[in-house]
Amino acid sequence: MSLQTARLGTGRIIAAEEHIATETFLSASRAFKPFPADRREVELTRVVQDCDPYRSALTDIDSRLADMDAAGQAMAVLSINPPGVQPFQAEDAVPLARTVNDELAAIVADHPTRFAALGTLAPQDPQAAADEIARIMGPLGLNGIMINSHTHGQYLDEPRFEPLLAAAEAHQAPISLHPRFPSVLAPYDAYGLQAAIWGYQAEAGLHAMRLIMSGTFDRHPNLTVVLGHLGEGIPYWLRRIDSRRAFAAQVPGAAGAMPYLELTPSEYFRRNFVITTSGIDDPAVLEFALAAAGEDNVMFAIDAPYEDPGTAIALLREARLDDDQLAYVSHRTAERVFNIH
Repeated sequence: MSLQTARLGTGRIIAAEEHIATETFLSASRAFKPFPADRREVELTRVVQDCDPYRSALTDIDSRLADMDAAGQAMAVLSINPPGVQPFQAEDAVPLARTVNDELAAIVADHPTRFAALGTLAPQDPQAAADEIARIMGPLGLNGIMINSHTHGQYLDEPRFEPLLAAAEAHQAPISLHPRFPSVLAPYDAYGLQAAIWGYQAEAGLHAMRLIMSGTFDRHPNLTVVLGHLGEGIPYWLRRIDSRRAFAAQVPGAAGAMPYLELTPSEYFRRNFVITTSGIDDPAVLEFALAAAGEDNVMFAIDAPYEDPGTAIALLREARLDDDQLAYVSHRTAERVFNIH
């Protein structure tokens, strides 16, 4: 047994991006007509959700617990399977989000030492979403919110979503910004690039960069955003992003309209973002991400049921992590960000 394996064996593993679906959510959402631009993504999601082993893995909580036990995983931070309620009209999405959040709260109440959860929202109605954040973080006692990137092609930096962002900051609700099909799909249509091969990370990375470059974090300095896949590529571009923004700022008009920012892009990234390991099982990439983002801004995730728990947890054994880094990645960061006791 390696020293790393021994240390991990006595530790606590929290996986921070783990998807489920309730039967209520599956049946109700299937009856809804998606927004036209979201139709293909919804059709793909329904194909996956309706076939085993994924349907069983998404809906069977006892099986999920057994998988966690077999992998040596202490807790999972649950969320409703993406893209959640966002592809639907507001009149359908808002009440379904409330129902789903009630069900998530019940699952956590039944297994308080094994599960935390991120509430789902319908940003289609920003004020209703803001009200639901208060319920998620208050009476329901959940641990944050998940937003599946754009909503009908619109992004959180746009003025209409200000009530949502203000509520997330006021209620200390971390926003897990999960990928989905890009809002402009045509260039990704060839060669299967729409989803996890490339489109997901391009879409979520774009959304995060819009939040940074728009000045959103000057207006909401205490907002926390969680990005999966070790930062959707952004950590590896931080130095260039800073230098090219500084260059563009010296040449008026060189990059179009750019708002004044109090900090550099990399400073916002390290202050306002936390990243997860979901779907990235490369020790070298994890080691780089720790250096780029800070050891207390990286947390473990599997992306169940779409990634293998054993492969994901092997990353913690194989990466060259000191004791503090291993503790932060395996559980401390998740405990801090999601207020898990």
